[in-house]
Amino acid sequence: MKGNNRKLDCVLLIDDDEATNFYHTIVLEEECEGLYIQSVRSAKEGLDFLLRKGKYANTPQPGIIFLDINMPGMTGWDFIAKYNDLSADIHKRAVVAMLTTSDNPDDRQRASALPAVIEFVHKPLTAEIFRKVMEENFN
Repeated sequence: MKGNNRKLDCVLLIDDDEATNFYHTIVLEEECEGLYIQSVRSAKEGLDFLLRKGKYANTPQPGIIFLDINMPGMTGWDFIAKYNDLSADIHKRAVVAMLTTSDNPDDRQRASALPAVIEFVHKPLTAEIFRKVMEENFN
């Protein structure tokens, strides 16, 4: 995907842990001034954001989605299954990076088999991880 014409206006953080979202927001704010950062605490709310439902009607579309795997209710895997059914327009605009505490090699293998997932990295989100995703996927 290198050399594409994507421009990053928004990052979506999907993690059920509020403290994790808070920390990751700080990392992103320090790395990219003026970037719209939205954190949500469930995969369902992440889908609502992507589809601009309800309170998200006038929000920018994310270019990067940092997605936790293990969440109550709808997991990160469930989110990806629903994400795959979304419009091609959303897929052209956004990339998904799984951000997890999982050490399970099956999770890494499962993620690598999903075209929508471009990274599988361990928490916490760092400036280096963010820059790598940026450099590989955005102008």
